[in-house]
Amino acid sequence: MQISGRNKLKGRVTSVIPGTVTAEVEVDIGGGNRVAGVITRRSLDEMGIKNGDEITALIKATSVMFIKE
Repeated sequence: MQISGRNKLKGRVTSVIPGTVTAEVEVDIGGGNRVAGVITRRSLDEMGIKNGDEITALIKATSVMFIKE
């Protein structure tokens, strides 16, 4: 499989919160860092994602925001 996204973060699933239509998945990517994302409930079920799974978060953003306080 070839993917154009270059921001790939490998880690372990630490939390899955399924809803009716979507699900939030949190991944520990090491160094005390975590990344969370929302996917469809259908994708969650088809992929069988659960706590403890090793997965890769692929981030392809069309915009980046910064905040300085």
